[in-house]
Amino acid sequence: MKCISLHNGVLLLAALLWFGCSQDESARLVLTNGKIVTVDPSLPEAEALAVSGDTIMAVGTSEEIAAYIGAETQVIDLGGKLAIPGLIEGHGHYLGIGEAKMILDLANTKSWEEIVAMVEAAALDAEPGEWITGRGWHQEKWDSIPAGTVEGVPTHHSLSEVSPDNPVFLRHASGHAAFANQAAMNAAGISPETPNPAGGELVRDLRGELTGLMRETAEYFVEAALEKSREGMSAAELDEERRTMARLAAEEALTHGITSFHDAGAGFSTVDFFRELADEGSLPVRLYVMIRSNSTELSERLADYRMIGYGNHHLTVRSVKRSIDGALGSHGAWLLEPYADMPSSSGLETVAVEEVHATAEIAKAHGFQVNVHAIGDRANRVVLDIYESFYGTAEEDLRWRIEHSQHIHPDDIPRFGSLGVIAAMQGVHAISDAPWVYRRLGEERAASGAYRWQTLWQTGAVVTNGTDAPVEAIDPLASYHATVTRRLADGSVFFPEERLSREQALQSYTINNAYAAFEEEIKGSLVPGKLADITVLSKDILTIPDEEILSTEVLYTIIGGNILYQRDP
Repeated sequence: MKCISLHNGVLLLAALLWFGCSQDESARLVLTNGKIVTVDPSLPEAEALAVSGDTIMAVGTSEEIAAYIGAETQVIDLGGKLAIPGLIEGHGHYLGIGEAKMILDLANTKSWEEIVAMVEAAALDAEPGEWITGRGWHQEKWDSIPAGTVEGVPTHHSLSEVSPDNPVFLRHASGHAAFANQAAMNAAGISPETPNPAGGELVRDLRGELTGLMRETAEYFVEAALEKSREGMSAAELDEERRTMARLAAEEALTHGITSFHDAGAGFSTVDFFRELADEGSLPVRLYVMIRSNSTELSERLADYRMIGYGNHHLTVRSVKRSIDGALGSHGAWLLEPYADMPSSSGLETVAVEEVHATAEIAKAHGFQVNVHAIGDRANRVVLDIYESFYGTAEEDLRWRIEHSQHIHPDDIPRFGSLGVIAAMQGVHAISDAPWVYRRLGEERAASGAYRWQTLWQTGAVVTNGTDAPVEAIDPLASYHATVTRRLADGSVFFPEERLSREQALQSYTINNAYAAFEEEIKGSLVPGKLADITVLSKDILTIPDEEILSTEVLYTIIGGNILYQRDP
C-alpha cells in the first residue's frame, strides 16, 4: 500500500505511516482494546492495530482503529491483554524439536536408574535389533550419581544388561555428547582399540575399557550405524517421518507464541525439504535457516541455495553454521585454561580453525552470514580473531554471529560491540547451567566471563535470545524469565548484575533477533508495512511480578494476520 502525499508535507506522511492511507479501506483483522507494545521508539505503546493482507496497516488508539472495521473484518477484543511483536526463536533446531517428541524424552529424568528403567520398558516392546533412541539426559541434573562412574557419568553395563538385543543411543541434553550400550557400540564397530577421532573422545575407564560415553565427533561412529539401520526404509516412510517432525515442531512453536525460528544448522537436503513445504503452503512458522556443512561442499553448492523471503517470507537461507567447540556441561567447551573439575582437559576444538576460516571465506564470497557455535573462552576468542580478519577489510554489513557466547574472557567482551559481532545467546541456559558452572570454571572465571548479558549489551553488542530447543524447552517465557531474573530453583540469583531489563529482554526476543537475520525492516516491531506477526499474552510481562511471568500463557499466535494458534477458553 503506497502512502505518498508530498504536497501535504512530512507530518501528514508520518501520520499516514501510522494510521493508514485511507480510513475508507477496511481491515482484514483488528486487535483492539489492548496494551500493544510495538518495540518501536516513535510510538512505543498503542491500544489497537489493523491488518490488511499479511501486513500491519495502522496502529493507534481503539477509537482511531475502529474506522478500519468493516463488515468482513475479524475483530479481537484484547480486553486489556498484552500484544507484542511475534516472538522470534533466535537459535534452535527445528526438526530436532519434532524428533525429540518421537523418541524417549529424558529431559526430566532425575537419576541414571530412571533412564535404565525407561530403556528396559522400551526394549520389552521392541523387536530384536530395533534401535532405541532418546535425548535430554544431563548428569548434573540428577538427584544422585551411581557408584562406579567415570568422569561423573555411569558406565554402559547396567544399560546393556536390560537391552542386550537392542542398540541404544541416548543423546545428552546439549547434543554434544551421547551414551551408547554395548549393542550400539558393536553395531558401530568400535572397541577399546578404536582411536579418538579428531574433535571427539571415546571415554574410557582406568583399564582402558569403553564406558559408553562419547563426546562431540565421537558420536558420529554410532550415528553412522544408526543411519545404516534405516537403509531399509522406503522413500515414502522417510518422507512421512520427516513431515511428522516438521508438524510437531510447528505445533510446539505456535503453542509457545513463536512466529519466526532461526534454525541453527540444517543440511542441504533439509533445506530442499523446507522449500518443498513452503511451496505446498505447509510451513506455518517463518524459518531463517543456517546451512551446516563442510567447506568443500559449501564451495560446490552454496551459490544455489541463497533464498530471501521465499514462500511469502516463510523461508530465508542466507547464513552458514559451524561449531568450533562443544558444550560446557559435557566438558567439550574449548577453554583457555583447564576445567576446574577436570584438570586434564581444556575441552575440544571440534572443527579445525583453518576449516572455520575457509568456511568464512566461502560464505563471504557468496554473500552469506557466518554463524559459529562457540561456548568456551578460547573458542570465542578464536572466532572473534577469525571474524576480525574479515571485518577489517569488509565494507558490507556482515552481521556475523557467535552462537551461545556463553563464556568469554573479559578482554574479549568489548570486541563484540566494537566489531559488530552479534552475541546470539539463550537466557534459559544461564539458570539451567548455573548450578554446575562454578564446578566447571571455578569461582573467578565464572564471575568474570560466564553469561555476561548486560555487560555485552552495555558495550554495544547486539544480544539476541532463544532456547536452543530441543536442548531446552521451546518456551520463550521461561527464557524471558531467566533473562530478567536469573533466579534459580533454590531462590538464589546467578550474577544479578547481568540481568536484562524487561524492555531489553523483549527486544532480545523481537527486534534484535530480526536484526540478526537482516529482517528488521519486515519484522521485530509492530509498525505499519511490516508483517502482521503478533503474539498475545495473558499477562503483561513488562510489569507483573517476577513470579507471575512463568504462569503467563500465550493466547494467540498470529502470523501474516492469520490466527494460527488460539488458546482454548
